[in-house]
Amino acid sequence: MSQTDARITELEIQMSHQTQVIDDLSDIVARQDIELAKLARKMTLLLENAADAQSSGGVVLADQKPPHW
Repeated sequence: MSQTDARITELEIQMSHQTQVIDDLSDIVARQDIELAKLARKMTLLLENAADAQSSGGVVLADQKPPHW
């Protein structure tokens, strides 16, 4: 094997590894995007529930002292 062939083979190996890393990172980012969307929806629902409780005169639990006080 000539030096040029060995160099090309090494570059192909590196490119293969980099392609795998890029694919793995892409999968991770896609999963994180889904999780962020879920968390944003939950946060919106929580804020809406808190706003409804305050506007309806409901008791906000954060304003109450725990029973042991």
